Amino acid sequence: MDTVQLLDLHIDRSTQQVRRDDVLLPVSGLSWRLFDCLLAHGTAVVSFDTLARDVWAPAVVGEDAISQRVKLLRQALGDDGRRPRYVRSVRGRGYQLCALPQPVVPDEEADTAVVHRPRRWGWAVAGVGVLVAATLAVVMWPASVTPSPASPLLQRADHYAGIGQASNNQRAIVLYRQALQVDPESIAARRGLARALAAEGCLFNGPRQSAEEALALANDVLRRAPDDAAAFAARGYAHDCLGAMAQAVADYRQALQRDPGDDATRASLAYLYQEQGHLAQALQDNLAVRTPERVRFLDVQIARELELLGFTDAAARRHQRNFQLYPDNVFANIAWPRSLLVSGDQARAESALAQALTRGTPHPGLLRLQGELELMQGNRAAAAETFERSRQLRPQQSLGQTLAGLHGSAPASPEWVAARLQTLSAQPDDGWADAALERALLHQAQGDVDAALADLQHAVTAGFRDARWLRATPLFSRLRAAPGYARLLATIDADVAAQRARVLAAPWRPDDLKGLSATPATGSR
Repeated sequence: MDTVQLLDLHIDRSTQQVRRDDVLLPVSGLSWRLFDCLLAHGTAVVSFDTLARDVWAPAVVGEDAISQRVKLLRQALGDDGRRPRYVRSVRGRGYQLCALPQPVVPDEEADTAVVHRPRRWGWAVAGVGVLVAATLAVVMWPASVTPSPASPLLQRADHYAGIGQASNNQRAIVLYRQALQVDPESIAARRGLARALAAEGCLFNGPRQSAEEALALANDVLRRAPDDAAAFAARGYAHDCLGAMAQAVADYRQALQRDPGDDATRASLAYLYQEQGHLAQALQDNLAVRTPERVRFLDVQIARELELLGFTDAAARRHQRNFQLYPDNVFANIAWPRSLLVSGDQARAESALAQALTRGTPHPGLLRLQGELELMQGNRAAAAETFERSRQLRPQQSLGQTLAGLHGSAPASPEWVAARLQTLSAQPDDGWADAALERALLHQAQGDVDAALADLQHAVTAGFRDARWLRATPLFSRLRAAPGYARLLATIDADVAAQRARVLAAPWRPDDLKGLSATPATGSR
């Protein structure tokens, strides 16, 4: 039953759309998958274990996370948990539909009028510490146009790619490759494969070659269709994953010029603005997204921008909420314990991180955060093991190699440190602050305080604005007594204060910032 009716809801399962009186309801992502699982079971009670397995796997979630997602689904449907019309709770067992969904017979006249092309998910991701977003586009072809013989494969590939999990992304890659075998000229298959391969490299710890293949595919599409907005977005995503910030920004801008309604690309570009230090601009662009419910990781990005701008209370509330609502979101899993760490709440940071590590979202950022907490506890042996695990997860990532070497079970030799510095100095920064931060760690290990501070200043010039982390992290503990360190922090604080004042004076500022001062609190929430 691809199309069903549940009371007054018209549900198209093939396109993942729910309508009431021709009004599209905001049911997407995890909420859609939960709803689809319930639809598949009719009016039978669906247990918590079944929902966890069929909706969240491979992430591990508990009943609280499932209940929170049911609450969000009810809100999207306009349902009331106390007097449910669509989804009812069965105490201690799970959830069930309140009525049996009925199949809808297609209108034959409508079928002969137009041929509907399968909906495709257009999504882009931001690079190092990546954020990813998804948006839906609908294209209608005249009846005279013959659909691609690969359309069924593309439809399933787009479905799996839109879920946002490693195993499903792999399924999408296989299906896109099969689609290209069936229809070697398919631009949609090349575009989709480019996005899925970039996601493999950025989100799911895949090899660099995946992003390089994604770049080649996007370039091929643009040779065939020079004005294809989605191809520019896919190429920007590939550049983003490869660390080429300037090229990624240029491509995202080209995509938005051709398709101003592409919210996914708007959010990806906003993330890069954040990395360049343009925090107010990034926040404004993210708040301007027209369909926020369709952009993955948007809530996490907004919370991060508020945190960097010094709105720590508002950011903490959002981080905690995201951590509860999105257990399969790796960036939400990193953001909340990290927020607790930089605010000085080490015990809660450890508790939140322990929970995040059980959720099946492996990422070097989680392990680096764990290593920092272990260093703060004085447990250097455990930190050495954790940093090494982070390196093994993405062996091609430079920062992981440096941290594993500097904090290994055996002290890093002067020769090793010098060799790492020489390697980094020969590589372009490509607009990111990460390489400068890495050089600062190595110069600190050499005892060259002035060079380390110069590296940090270079990172600030590139856009680094996380003064709270610099105040809290044990990674730069040897520099804290240097006068130049305090001056560096003051430079960041001054720029952030100016941007904070701009946000507070703007008509687009979020509601949770009303009544706040332009002067941020320093050091703690």
